[in-house]
Amino acid sequence: MTATRAPEEVLLGFARALRAAGVPVTADRERTWLLAVATVGLEDRAAVYAVGRATLCGSPADLERYDLVYAVWFGAERPAAARRAPSTRPPASMADLRDGRDGRDDDGSGIEPEEPEADDVRARASASEVLRHRDIATMSARERAALARMFAGLRPRPPQRRTHRRVAAPRGRLDARATMRGMVRRHGEPGPVRWRTRAERPRRVVVLIDVSGSMSAYADSLLRLAHAWCRSAGPVEVFTLGTRLTHVTAALHQRDPDRALVAAGRTIPDWSGGTRLADGLKAFLDLWGRRGMARGAVVVLVSDGWERGAPEGLAEQMRRLHALAHHVVWANPHRGLDAYEPVQQGIVAALPHVDSFVAGHSMAAFADLLDVVADA
Repeated sequence: MTATRAPEEVLLGFARALRAAGVPVTADRERTWLLAVATVGLEDRAAVYAVGRATLCGSPADLERYDLVYAVWFGAERPAAARRAPSTRPPASMADLRDGRDGRDDDGSGIEPEEPEADDVRARASASEVLRHRDIATMSARERAALARMFAGLRPRPPQRRTHRRVAAPRGRLDARATMRGMVRRHGEPGPVRWRTRAERPRRVVVLIDVSGSMSAYADSLLRLAHAWCRSAGPVEVFTLGTRLTHVTAALHQRDPDRALVAAGRTIPDWSGGTRLADGLKAFLDLWGRRGMARGAVVVLVSDGWERGAPEGLAEQMRRLHALAHHVVWANPHRGLDAYEPVQQGIVAALPHVDSFVAGHSMAAFADLLDVVADA
């Protein structure tokens, strides 16, 4: 590395050269790259090369470009310690990972295939982890198919609410009656002190999903997320918002997620249409919310905040919703992007009436959203 420039300038220049070569290097990857190099040290060329591949490349297709740019930028081939003998097996594709195969063909001999090597297992785990953090809008059709299988692993926890009924517990308030009844049964002999606490029941979750044109890239995954919620133990209601309000809970209660999405798609008349969030929220509050569905519930609104109407109308409906609900969560796909600022008129009008403003652009963001709802 050249001594006339600061090390971080050289490393950042390499990351930007990779981006110019077609590798999707984001600002987060640049920061991770700098931290990784600082950890392993600049003296270890093999480690610098390896952590660059791990932090700056998002898929196997990026590795060849990485090697080319590395050789040009640093004026050397990859370190010998990082080289490996070429494999005789074809590389595993995303379809192979999705089907649980590692790229080896069955020769029909009846002999069980060998256990996958540690490198294969790490490659699968790495591919799944990369997919979890990818923005859904940037995925290919094959990656979306692989992502769809990952929704089966979601286990939403319903939020809990305390009831007025009290039950026996190892700690809490003194249960004088139970304690005295125990003493009577023992003919006045002292015994253990009994305690009681308020029982808990699952709190209702209401999910409002924006299916307008600006959210079309995320709509399929959001409905799969809502289907995972419907499989949970707590009471869940799901609506879609576009140019009108549509109740899709019954369709999403089918066990098979693909059948549930097909049924929901047939129910939704305004898929990929315009956005009238204020009108949709007003319809929900007038027809369902004030009757009790939103009262004391955790309401999750998933939208990018683009509103065709006046922002004052959306602010008024969000104020009404916040007054009824126990907790209001707004998940915005753009919230997870670098340098995002909530400047859309709809978001600016709604944020004063939102308890949690979170990202909703990837599988990892969905998992965080489930935790926010469960802890509300």
